Amino acid sequence: MKPLRLGTRPSALALWQANWTRDALEANGVPVEIVKIHTKGDVDRDAAIVNLGAQGVFTKEIQRALLLGEIDLAVHSLKDLPVERIDGLRLTAVPGRADFRDAFVSNRFASLDELPPGVVVATSSMRRQSQLLRRSNGAWDVRPVRGNVETRLKKLDDGEFDAMILASAGLNRLGFGSRIRHFLERPDFLPAVGQGALGLETRADDAETIARVAPLADEATFLSVLAERSLLATLQGGCLVPIGALGTLASSTQSAEINAPKSQTLRLDAQILSFDGKTAFQTVATRTFDAALADDEKRAIAEQLGRDAAQTLLDQGATELVAEIRRIRDERAGLTSPQN
Repeated sequence: MKPLRLGTRPSALALWQANWTRDALEANGVPVEIVKIHTKGDVDRDAAIVNLGAQGVFTKEIQRALLLGEIDLAVHSLKDLPVERIDGLRLTAVPGRADFRDAFVSNRFASLDELPPGVVVATSSMRRQSQLLRRSNGAWDVRPVRGNVETRLKKLDDGEFDAMILASAGLNRLGFGSRIRHFLERPDFLPAVGQGALGLETRADDAETIARVAPLADEATFLSVLAERSLLATLQGGCLVPIGALGTLASSTQSAEINAPKSQTLRLDAQILSFDGKTAFQTVATRTFDAALADDEKRAIAEQLGRDAAQTLLDQGATELVAEIRRIRDERAGLTSPQN
């Protein structure tokens, strides 16, 4: 059997993801060859993500290689994968999700509750920055930080910051789980869309690879992240906008009768914040459906749930906030000129 060529970024975390995917596929009898691909986000580690320009700084080169047939399969951290669909490509499988929460890391403090005014907190995420500013009412000095997980932790240990917020999934995958002091929880701290999940992408017409990869899909995670990504796409936010979302799927028995059909309930928690954290809108949307529905029908329900949640946020008053966020984001990325 010809090995699947699996494309990945060369960072330690991306290689962990690629090695996990390879091992899972090979456990199913599918040989895999890992192909390392450098992306814009890997090359320019000093610039803030918002200043790197267009979406997909960690994925575009990998997706290009996939379209050109240089690789057969790509593995992405799903929160880095833009929601815009690319002709010829398909999100084929989403394995079971790791811990989706953000983690508080500090050598001085045990939790957010201990942080005094003026403390310096670092994060690589505009969403986390907005959440922290809202939680502290602007009392904390929240600063951006770039680099891989090891680099960011070293900056913390060198005393550049008093505390840092990182994704718990990345910390655990790289063996830094012991650095976590506590977790940031709902409802105030929703994770990034797709956080903790991996996305396995193939060419849409590559039936053989799709069939070999499909067994790695986890239904609950797939439906959850589809709802989250649909929300993001409807708000046209991209990964640079302060949007948090978390989908969860629960199953229940409709009656005590033997072989009675089961229902499933998909829940989506969603929030959008201003960059300064002073304004925020939040909602929870749910949809219950028959567990026996076909996969395509369930996925359509998940995507509609995301659209419905987004519309609720807009109806609450988020329309002007979304427009303002996009304007500020584009100015920071150098796509427009600042307004006088």
